[in-house]
Amino acid sequence: MKELWKLLKNGNKPSLLAAVVNTIIAFLKGAGFLFTGNVALFAETMHSFGDAANQYFVYVGSALSKKAPTPRFPNGFGRIVNLVCLFAVVIVGIMAYETIIEGWHHIVHPAVSGGFWITFSILLAATLLEFTVLYKAGKEILHDAGVEGGPLAPVTKGFKNLKYARPATKLVFMEDTVATAGGLLALVAVVLAKFFGLGWTEGVASILIGGMMFYVVGIIFLENARGAIGETDEEMLAHIANLLSDDEDVRDLQKVEVIKEGEVLHVEIIVEVDPTLSFAEVDDIRDRLLDVVCSQKNVADVTISFDEDDGIRTFTRPGKSTQPGKPQI
Repeated sequence: MKELWKLLKNGNKPSLLAAVVNTIIAFLKGAGFLFTGNVALFAETMHSFGDAANQYFVYVGSALSKKAPTPRFPNGFGRIVNLVCLFAVVIVGIMAYETIIEGWHHIVHPAVSGGFWITFSILLAATLLEFTVLYKAGKEILHDAGVEGGPLAPVTKGFKNLKYARPATKLVFMEDTVATAGGLLALVAVVLAKFFGLGWTEGVASILIGGMMFYVVGIIFLENARGAIGETDEEMLAHIANLLSDDEDVRDLQKVEVIKEGEVLHVEIIVEVDPTLSFAEVDDIRDRLLDVVCSQKNVADVTISFDEDDGIRTFTRPGKSTQPGKPQI
């Protein structure tokens, strides 16, 4: 139990913040739905519960993924975060389905919802809270990407640099983008229903919110399925290969493999060197290359092997790559 608490302290903080905020929001919206019967509030309640469950799973998964390797699991536990996300999207998918069904029912059989100001106030407060989490996640993305900017940068540059974010932070940013947009959509729907008698718009809003939830489910599922299998980080692979090829003692790169597991990278390299070099000289080269690779962001372990130069060029340098984490803005 002591080890578990220690791991939880190192979990992804944006995920925990998003989970707590979405739990509070979900109960607020649920209470509002019970008092008013507003279908837009029901849709947003389902959305917030789904987001909260997803983000709790991600927080726990991100913490457990940092557990040190063991003799039984020598590659570590990095893929746990991907596995729990795959389980979490099932919950979100069910919530999305129920949201769409409820919206369609409201379009076919529209009902007058009461408590306009209760509904409006809850939706407004929830949307502002969701945007706060979105902003926080955006700041984390800029930190991961090594990008600076003004007050609006976490939102305006967050989307541009989303690929540089850690998996858990990316998930929070995507979900709260949809949550903020869904809150605004629900606000518009309740205003149209109240002042223009367009009650069916609440049902339309519910279906649109459910559709956006399904979109997030699809993106999350595909990304974490690739992570669970073990995906090559193409950008980091090119970057590391270019760095190694700059070394004067590296004749060729026979193999460079960079596998992404959760938030960490596993690197395997086979370097071709001059066959006349002594063992001591090759050992010095190994230490130098190891320092270069281990200094790169999120690299967990490196395996470097050597082979004699066979005179056949395997690695062709495509051009210097932009350093991951420090993109050109």
